[in-house]
Amino acid sequence: MIHGRRLLATACLALIAAPVLAIDYRSVDVPAAILYDSPSLKGKKLYLIKAQTPVEVVVRLEGWFKVRDAEGTLAWLEVKQLSERRTLVVTAARAEIRQADKAEAAVLAELDKWVAVEFIEPASPGWARVRHRDGLTGFVRATQVWGL
Repeated sequence: MIHGRRLLATACLALIAAPVLAIDYRSVDVPAAILYDSPSLKGKKLYLIKAQTPVEVVVRLEGWFKVRDAEGTLAWLEVKQLSERRTLVVTAARAEIRQADKAEAAVLAELDKWVAVEFIEPASPGWARVRHRDGLTGFVRATQVWGL
């Protein structure tokens, strides 16, 4: 009986001490950001990503974030090149911005793959409220974008 209580107490402590894992998305805040293979300006330059591109922060070091892009590539990026403003990027061949968060709602606009939109807020399950750069606001299916 004591062994069982000890095991239960240990399990409860482990749950209390477990970190909360929240996904942290940021957006590129400069015209083009350089991604590196290590957290240093002396590291190998891998590629560029354009403004408003969302990335997922995976690791944090002083002045640097290791990030994942929509294609799953991991690389290092200077913190100063990112904004806390959330954007999403279209990963489907085409995405529709709809008037409401329902499949039968009117289509306000169609977006091509890799177009970025500002994330406003979550909507009903499977949908997100977004704003296009031209000011159009509506809803997009979560399965058509990345960055949620």
